Parts: sequence; structure tokens; C-alpha cells
Amino acid sequence: MSVTAQQPVTAHDLEAIARRVRARVVRMAHHGKSPHVASCLSCVDILVAAYCDVLRVAPTNAADPDRDRFILSKGHAAPALYAILAERGFFSETLLESYNRDGAVLAEQPVPGSVPGLEAATGSLGHGLSLGLGMALAGRIQQRAYRVYVTLSDGECNEGSTWEAALFAPAQRLDNVCAIVDYNRWQATGRSDEIMALQPLRDKWQAFGWSARALDGHDLGALCAALANVPDGSGRPVALIAHTVKGKGVSFMEDDNNWHYRSPSADDLRAALVELGQVAGV
Repeated sequence: MSVTAQQPVTAHDLEAIARRVRARVVRMAHHGKSPHVASCLSCVDILVAAYCDVLRVAPTNAADPDRDRFILSKGHAAPALYAILAERGFFSETLLESYNRDGAVLAEQPVPGSVPGLEAATGSLGHGLSLGLGMALAGRIQQRAYRVYVTLSDGECNEGSTWEAALFAPAQRLDNVCAIVDYNRWQATGRSDEIMALQPLRDKWQAFGWSARALDGHDLGALCAALANVPDGSGRPVALIAHTVKGKGVSFMEDDNNWHYRSPSADDLRAALVELGQVAGV
């Protein structure tokens, strides 16, 4: 395998990176006048744990056939993915300034091939897990040892396509796959558990044949350990139900579904950056 594992990072390093990524997300949402900022913030710690501690993927060779794959199935959280890719050096941080501008490469939803490290278009919800399973199956056929990680929204667990994929993975014993559900308990129009009967969500994934567990989706240490433990020795795909807070890290956005639609004003941006300790470059 030509792609090496990540260099070790400390918990302090990861926390500092998460604050920087959150600040970039809010800044991008303000300047790009885009919504979904709270949906981005809930999954930042998942992305930081994956890209800064676990994934075997290198910015110097983003198309290496042996790289681990990461798919952000909740494509409306693309700014968080762009921000962590810039943090890891897949492209210059200055490119983030063009997010959601007319003709820019960083679109509101992911466009494959637009920047190095972006694996799939995922603006249409409910498709990311199926894409990831196809990649995992291809890896088996090609006798490659890479892993595939897919982060889904809890709202995507309403989709029949998600559960078709959830049936397929254990049938094919795709133990190199990890599905991470960003369980922030909100969808576009209301509480996730009120729109569809998701609970008990871990038990549902377990019943579909996955090695499933729940964890705190903002505990970077727990996330790193869980993501690194793929395959986990069970012979089954892994499902992590990550309990998160929509808008995490910015107090006036936390658990407020209005931020599914709003973009931050200049005052909102300043207040958020102060909370995140990233006041420079407002």
C-alpha cells in the first residue's frame, strides 16, 4: 500500500483544528450567503477525526487507488468538507473565499473532480451509502485493502435507498465499510424522531446485520478510536450512531433549526468567531 497512515495528533491539536474548521464554515456561509451552516457544524468533529487522525489518504496523491474513501452523503454540509480538505492541504485555504460564488469550483453541493479529495456528488440525499458500498465492493474485486467511510444525516435514514444499502452490505460481508449517522435530531421541517420513527436507531442498524454502536459525536477521542477500528473483527460492516448537536460550537446556533435556512449576518459572524476564538479575518 502506497498511502501511509496519519501522523499522530494530540487531543489538543484536534480540538484546535475543529475550532478553525467551524470558524471557516461560518465565514464561508456568511460570505457565500448560503444556508445549512448548522448542519455543517454538527458533523465537523466527525470530519476532523477522520481526516486528521484516521484516513489513509494523502494530499500529495489524492487519487491513489489504495487510499481510504470518505463520502459526505449529507451533501448540504459541503462547506465542512471543503474546510477540512483545505486544513489537510488538499488545496489552498484561499480557495474557500470563492465558495458559492458564480462560476467558482466550490459549489453549495459537492461536485466530483472540482477539487482534490472530493470523492462523490451527494446533493441528492440517500445515495451516499450505496456509492460507498460500490467502492467497497470494487476494492474487494481489485484486492485492495482500503476502507470506505460514509457520513449520513439522520434524515437520510428516512430513505428506502439507505436501507436497501444497509441490507446489501452485510449480505456481501463488506466489513471495510463504516457508516456514521450524524444524529443531530433535526430535519428540514422538524425533529427527526417526530417525522419518522427512527428510534431505536442503533438497534435498527444492528438488526440489519451491522456491527452498530452509539457514541458522542463531539468526543474526538471516541470518534478517532471508533473510526480506526474498521474493520472491527466482527466480519460485518460498522455503523456508528453519532449523537450530535446541530450548530455545535456556536451557542446561538445550537439546536436551533432556523439555522438550517439562514446565513449568518456580519454581526452573527463576529459573534461566532469570538466564541470559537478565531476573530482574525472577519
